Amino acid sequence: MNNTTRVLLLSLMSVAVLAGCKQKVKETPPADTGTTQPTTPTEPTTSGVYGPNDLDTDACLRQRVVYFDLDQDSLKPEFQAVMACHAKYLRDRPSSRITLEGHADERGSREYNMGLGERRGNGVSSALQANGGSASQLSVVSYGEERPVCTESGESCWAQNRRVEIVYTAK
Repeated sequence: MNNTTRVLLLSLMSVAVLAGCKQKVKETPPADTGTTQPTTPTEPTTSGVYGPNDLDTDACLRQRVVYFDLDQDSLKPEFQAVMACHAKYLRDRPSSRITLEGHADERGSREYNMGLGERRGNGVSSALQANGGSASQLSVVSYGEERPVCTESGESCWAQNRRVEIVYTAK
């Protein structure tokens, strides 16, 4: 599949994900049990705009690792919604910055794995930009096979090392 087709396909998938996304909705409190206690709101009602605290509380934003198949640098479809959430955060918070850390498993040469980690990071960067994130908010770093999360040899361990980590450097 050539790059033009990939970009077009990624753009179409991103539009489909954004069209299906709901605005952030606050949970309603449980029904009153008869005892009344005065309550004060801890934060103002928002209109679906992300804030810095959402990085730790929003389930979608807490997912900050994107996994890849062997020797692949294209994003799996199950990570499209995560890309949409992080891109929305970047749009809502123009001062925020992200470093995308690309990783590979131990197979392959050091040079190949450094290049693969960079291509994976660039793939995530492209997905974030396709969903509305700004290129000026993103930087890509490749660690190749140098920083594994699992050091055993085997497919289940290698799969954990084929990843891009999303690191917020400015919230």
